[in-house]
Amino acid sequence: MTSKTFNITPKLSLPKIIIGLWQIADMERNNKNLDLNKKAESLNLYVNNGFSIFDMADHYGSSEIIAGICKNNHPNRDSIKLLTKWVPKPGPIDKKTVYKAVKNALERMNQKSIDLLQFHTWTYTNPYWIDALIYLKDLKEEGLIKNIGVTNFDAKHLRIACATGIPIVSNQISHSIVDQRAKGKMKAVCDQYSVRLLAYGTVLGGFLSNRWLGSHDPKEEELKTWSQMKYYRFIKASGGWKPFQNLLTTLNEISLKHKTSIANIASKFVLNNKNVSSVIIGARIGESSHIEDHKNLLDIFLDKDDTNKIEEVIEILKPIPGDCGDEYRTPPFLTASGDLSHHLENIPSVFKEIKASKNRFHVFSGTEWESLAGYSRAVKKGKSIFVSGTTATHRNMIIGGNDVIAQTHFVIDKLESAITSLGGKLENVIRTRVFVNNINDWEAVAKVHGERFKNINPANTLVESKLVGDGYKVEIEAEAVLD
Repeated sequence: MTSKTFNITPKLSLPKIIIGLWQIADMERNNKNLDLNKKAESLNLYVNNGFSIFDMADHYGSSEIIAGICKNNHPNRDSIKLLTKWVPKPGPIDKKTVYKAVKNALERMNQKSIDLLQFHTWTYTNPYWIDALIYLKDLKEEGLIKNIGVTNFDAKHLRIACATGIPIVSNQISHSIVDQRAKGKMKAVCDQYSVRLLAYGTVLGGFLSNRWLGSHDPKEEELKTWSQMKYYRFIKASGGWKPFQNLLTTLNEISLKHKTSIANIASKFVLNNKNVSSVIIGARIGESSHIEDHKNLLDIFLDKDDTNKIEEVIEILKPIPGDCGDEYRTPPFLTASGDLSHHLENIPSVFKEIKASKNRFHVFSGTEWESLAGYSRAVKKGKSIFVSGTTATHRNMIIGGNDVIAQTHFVIDKLESAITSLGGKLENVIRTRVFVNNINDWEAVAKVHGERFKNINPANTLVESKLVGDGYKVEIEAEAVLD
């Protein structure tokens, strides 16, 4: 067991299987109190069988406390690594806020440092997400965090963070036979910046198992856990119950060949993705462990015939829409509730709208140039919004480093921030003007523009222009008209 690991960094080695503790939150629903010490003792069964890495989050109920008790009381505590997540509400983030969140996690786990702290953001239009990662980098240098990861990041924003110099080692995302988004644009970013994927949802909350083979299409009231409610939406998005049963039939044939379970075949297929270092398997501790089945998973070898059969079924399924993590940010929300109501109350505007006259409003992003040159980030006059030429500037930093693709994505995020703060949306854009510092970058910039403005199709001009300020590769201005 212990030899089947992957070296994420020289100082962080993770096994192919990580035990996820998200179901603790489900077990504590309706204010149900758990015996934390007893649950911690239950984790010893995993540790003693070689499964000594636990994945948690600040919103997984008492998971951090339980795992911390387990580690501190176990005779082989040094073999246990605790991975957790920080999922703040949208809004301003300063270093004090980040420090408090990290200290809270350390106190709950009763540890001096966090092996891997993974950050989640609810929106990218708000630049506070990059602030959070910059401050986490500071805390890593101070020793409170050993490694920084992210969770549910899409490819473009993972690129922005890595290009800006954030030492991200992993991205935890949904990835399964049904959800193949990790093999899209995410692959190129992982390859370029040496980021490994931690895959959850590999068995779709238990749906990819022998239990559901030949079963009827469940009704909503039959779904007992948050995971089932969530991943049933993935099944519907991929085509529905009938194609899913065809998938289960194929996986069952392969599992019988290998004398294992459907769940193991499903997880092994994900592990065969070279960008994936580990799969995260949920544990409802104290109720069902499936430890022997987990051990068997690592000894399975899927041959070419097995892989071809699985890929043939995948071709029949509808692809899960969008990029990794989009299920938490854009409709259709593939969450337990089908929206963000059980996660967030609202997402505030990025910039404050300032009334200049009866029919004129401004927003300011706070860059030094706005006050120096006497202009605003954007102006709304009647139903028209005009956004100034925008570079990849945040506070006094260039975001995206030397990666022109990363810079362009961040610029368009800022354009969207300004427009949404004035009551519009990116779909309202009717005209863009793009200025590249080096004409050799035109195609890369144009492709990003094409990705972000797909089906919006504004009028567009792209020219080479010497930009003000060293390091800036692209500048974009935009005009929008409210419906």
